Order: sequence, then structure tokens, then C-alpha cells
Amino acid sequence: MGMSVIISAATEQDAEQILKLQYLSFQSEAELYGNYRIDPLTQTLDSMRTEIATNLVFVARLGDEIVGSVRGTLEGDGVGEIGRLCVHPRLQGHGLGARLLGAAESGLAAERSATRFRLHTGHRSEGNLRLYRRAGYTPVGNETGGDGVLMILLEKDATVPAAYVASA
Repeated sequence: MGMSVIISAATEQDAEQILKLQYLSFQSEAELYGNYRIDPLTQTLDSMRTEIATNLVFVARLGDEIVGSVRGTLEGDGVGEIGRLCVHPRLQGHGLGARLLGAAESGLAAERSATRFRLHTGHRSEGNLRLYRRAGYTPVGNETGGDGVLMILLEKDATVPAAYVASA
């Protein structure tokens, strides 16, 4: 391949590519839950453009192709919400998700003064749970999403480094 994956802020011109990647990447989650109406699969292009304009959205680029994405927003209580982390299926398992998670954490802490980070994932999503635990997140509760999927809520203090220790 010969190219490095570069993580940068998303632009409005990235919206369509991010939405297509999100749709592709969340197919395995939809299959896992037998629910193809999960929120990442029903998002509109207009709402994606709004997210890029108002939130922190990072993308991973391999040349001109977007191969990963993540969003961050700051809630009123100083908590940085991280969501819709996705990596192209052909590049999963190579640490790209951890790099994107770190970018969201760094951006939320530096640009939005987040004091804690919060995210969620489906209760059957073992790979996601493993990634988040390795990144220092601990479960703090659960809730059922609007799409009917039981979500595990995880948090960590913003002072915990975004470092990720890969398994050997």
C-alpha cells in the first residue's frame, strides 16, 4: 500500500464519504443485534453535515479515502460524549479505532475543556467493549437506545491518558 493513515478534522465535503463508511461499518453491529434500524444506519446526509459543522468530527484518511471516523460533543456537565466510532472492515484490528478514539479525547479536552469522557456500545459488542476497556473506560450503567438495543455506558476521567496498549 505504501501510504500512512492520517487522522484529521472532517470537513463538510467529507460528509457523504463518512456516511457511506458508517453504513458499511455498522452492518456487522446490525447483524449482531438482528436490527437494521440502528441509529448509525438511519442517519441522513443533512444531519451528518450538521454534526460536522457543530461537533468535533475526525476522520482517518488513507490517501483520498476516508477509512475511519469518530464524533465528539460536549455536554452541559463538562462531559465529552464520543460516538459513532467506525473503521472500514478491511482495516479493523490494526489500532486505527484506538487512534481515532485518542483523537476525539484529545480534541474534546483541548478544544472543549471536557473533564470526563463518556461513550456507549451495544451489550453484545465484545470487540468494542475490549477496545474501550483497554483505553481506560469503565462501565457506569446501561440504557436502551431509541432503536431498542441495550447499550453499555462507559466513562473515564479526562486526565487518564488516551494511550492504548495493544495486545501482543
